[in-house]
Amino acid sequence: MTQDISNRFRRMLDEKRDMPPLGTWLMSAAPGPSEAIGHTGFDFVVVDMEHVPVEVANLPDILRAVGCTPAEPIVRLAWNDMVMTKKVLDAGAQTVMVPFVETAEEARAAVASVKYPPVGVRGVAAVHRASRYGAVPDYLKRANDETYVIAQLETPEAVGRLAEIAGVPGIDAVFVGPGDLSAAMGHIGDIGNAEVQALIEKAARDAKAAGTKIGIVGPNPAMVRRFLDYGYDFSAMASDIAMMTGRARDWLGELRGQPAKEQGKVSSAY
Repeated sequence: MTQDISNRFRRMLDEKRDMPPLGTWLMSAAPGPSEAIGHTGFDFVVVDMEHVPVEVANLPDILRAVGCTPAEPIVRLAWNDMVMTKKVLDAGAQTVMVPFVETAEEARAAVASVKYPPVGVRGVAAVHRASRYGAVPDYLKRANDETYVIAQLETPEAVGRLAEIAGVPGIDAVFVGPGDLSAAMGHIGDIGNAEVQALIEKAARDAKAAGTKIGIVGPNPAMVRRFLDYGYDFSAMASDIAMMTGRARDWLGELRGQPAKEQGKVSSAY
């Protein structure tokens, strides 16, 4: 029996849907909360290895937890690193987000790390979690087609090179990181700044012109709705920890008769 290793996230983006795919960030670094959030209705969840203490050794447990839910995992790598990428893919990741891609050259390096020869330089092993421990006999031939590479753009310079980066063969989508983008523009912690928003909106237009999918993350439904109106193809919203702590503060404030905290500037998303 041939096992299905087709990339669900790719299919999700290609489907005609009433609303683009919605996801959230996993900041808890634990299988239990990851599984729970996967059952709430999100289309995808981002397993963050950049800002969260998730190592390759405990990544499979989180992927297993998410894997028994309707949500599809995206693994955000800690860096554009060939060795780390190989280990993450062998651990079972199919869709990876590569942070801080600034140039087409860096995008090509990311693709090379993800793809087997002759397309790339991913090291070959036959028995690992990705191949169902060898139960998928043609895994090596199918893997290149089923891996999905998202290049994360986090500075104005990277956004300015969007078409060039997206044009690299093997880059399937780009993703704007609004927190780092706002910091690089001199508005750290304020993604709602008019200049930041203007560049975020321009990125969506440029992606459409380049014929590539584009994603983003927002801190709340209102901001995510704005991003989708700009033309983003998928968006994450907040994180498991942000939603948990936010709800706790709201309920405690209600019981203690404290007014809801004024939002002020729209801060980083997760």
